[in-house]
Amino acid sequence: MSKSKTKTVPDNPSIATGAVNESTNARINALREEIRRHERLYYAFDDPAISDAEFDTLMRELIELETTNPSLITPDSPSQRVGGTVSESLAPVQHNRNAPMLSLDNAMNVEELLRFHERVVKNLERDEILYTAEPKIDGLSVSLIYENGRFVRGATRGDGITGEDVTANLKTIGSIPLKVEAPAGMERFEVRGEVFIPRERFEDINDERERNGEKLFANPRNCAAGSLRHLDPKITASRGLDIFVYALVVTNEDGGRLTTPLADGHHSAMQLLQLLGFRTGEKRFYGDIFTLTSEVYMLGEERDSLGYDIDGMVIKVDSYRDQEELGATTKFPRWAIAFKYPPVQGAAMIKDIILQVGRTGAITPVALFDPVAVAGSMVARATLHNEDEIKRKDIRIGDTVFIEKAGDVIPKVVKVVESKRTGAETVFVMPTQCPSCGATLSRPEGEVVTRCESHDCPAQIREKIRHFVSRGAMDIEFVGPAVIDQLLESRLIVDVSDLYRLEKESLLNLDRMAEKSAQNIIDAIERSKTQGLARLLFALGIRHVGSRAGSILASKYRSIDCLVSTGVDELESIHEIGPTVANSVTEFFGRQSNIDLIERLRGAGVNMGDESGKGASSKQILEGKRFVLTGTLSSMTRPEATSKIEALGGRVTSAVTKKTDYLVEGADPGSKSKKAKELGVTILTETGLSELLQADEG
Repeated sequence: MSKSKTKTVPDNPSIATGAVNESTNARINALREEIRRHERLYYAFDDPAISDAEFDTLMRELIELETTNPSLITPDSPSQRVGGTVSESLAPVQHNRNAPMLSLDNAMNVEELLRFHERVVKNLERDEILYTAEPKIDGLSVSLIYENGRFVRGATRGDGITGEDVTANLKTIGSIPLKVEAPAGMERFEVRGEVFIPRERFEDINDERERNGEKLFANPRNCAAGSLRHLDPKITASRGLDIFVYALVVTNEDGGRLTTPLADGHHSAMQLLQLLGFRTGEKRFYGDIFTLTSEVYMLGEERDSLGYDIDGMVIKVDSYRDQEELGATTKFPRWAIAFKYPPVQGAAMIKDIILQVGRTGAITPVALFDPVAVAGSMVARATLHNEDEIKRKDIRIGDTVFIEKAGDVIPKVVKVVESKRTGAETVFVMPTQCPSCGATLSRPEGEVVTRCESHDCPAQIREKIRHFVSRGAMDIEFVGPAVIDQLLESRLIVDVSDLYRLEKESLLNLDRMAEKSAQNIIDAIERSKTQGLARLLFALGIRHVGSRAGSILASKYRSIDCLVSTGVDELESIHEIGPTVANSVTEFFGRQSNIDLIERLRGAGVNMGDESGKGASSKQILEGKRFVLTGTLSSMTRPEATSKIEALGGRVTSAVTKKTDYLVEGADPGSKSKKAKELGVTILTETGLSELLQADEG
């Protein structure tokens, strides 16, 4: 997600263009909620869930709908805000009210860039305009305040009006001068820049985190943001952050903007800052809009060769006098625009389309092509999702297509390059038989997914076993995909219940299986027997029953026997269990083959309920109570703590609100502790939580 947003709305949207359609109003509200959620993930938690391109698409749709229906624009709409939120962990800093850190409007193609130029020409009433263009670094914007040549305060951009005090952390960045020989007239000035992490350093950090079993950073931008906002400057110093500066603001004591004879525009200001010791970027261009347009495209082709990530170019009217005359809206300066590069893509020819069979029988078409570099890695296949998606995009075998990574993770086909079609391409037709077992495929009415309905399908069995042993389910270590394939091929197992009948001696007959490895597998399988009902329900692969639904059902019924005999109406009445899950559960337990599987698991010693054997009528002492976990727990993992709380009827949420009953505080707690104290939420130590959980035993 980029920090700059898209087209601005009218300055005075006071007149409605027509009657408001209820579906339009609903779509606008849905877009606002979705955008707010992604903004919180991106700005407050440095953990984006979607790509820049996807976020920009959402924002553009919202702005277009609001522009068409101006009566629906509200002051709290994401389209009316610069963007960003302030972390509760860091002290707030008010930016200069005379020079807020505004966002930038976007140009997604050359036509939009030229329209920006036309607006500038119209407002300045002359044709010859000089611009400066520089790379749009994909990092975190900051403000650096200098008084009498000394660096006195640094802050993140935040929402453009209020940022976060990160002075101590910024001082660890070697490319930020702590003292400069400021010329006369620059007793007080502000420098704005983008903190980033070099790509090579980012890869080293992630390699180290992977070796230590820590969560990896999603991308260099998130690594830089998390490092700069870390509460320990020593951690920040170890990350190797850097900065390129992009603005100079000279002020008086009251924050009023002053001019300096040493810089009459952006280009000369950057030259001045460079002389003072600031890094101003390795690429900067100066000239008319047509010259810069070609430079922008050339840099876009070279972006992979840079040692840092960029997501576009920023084009600014160079003259400060012209900038002042053009002014700004409440969100964007009218004298600057960000030309956004498209997400990194690769082109490939589809050699074949194959079918993957999931554990629930879902059939997913997958495109195969020669390996191509996409977003820093080589990919040779991409999901096509379903039959309707293939038809909608008119994807054919033999087509040349653009590939990109959704959220920089999952390869997907963006579109077909129709100009490269030769007529030899083959239209894909969804087969009528399962590629694994030959059973007839069906597509239930109202669904987009085609399914294999055979419960004996080898591909489904393989995927069900992989799911059963996964970390979120029964968590059977050392039984990975390769081992599962060997077990199936050697007929040592037919379904998941056979895992519990494996013997060490039989495992030793497998390829590359040493005695220690075999014993590790046996021990891991034995440990999994006590995982409990919630994990078992998830592990069984009941359609639509995820880990949360499994926990809810386990908390309610406490034994699988109670759940098996429960009707669909009662299940539907449970909070968070709707008709889809209820029907799926009753359908699963209505098949004799599944009941037989459960009995085989029971006979193998797998726990079918809680350890004490209490039934559904047992009182759940935490029923209705909401918990939030923060900090590092020493006696149990967070998933284990969550499972224990939910087993007693409690619910674990991620955010502290007025409805939160308990905050469980581990080592190095975050801002949630402060929030809990402000709201009067009961704070438990890890020992306090253990005592609360053990109270059920009495």
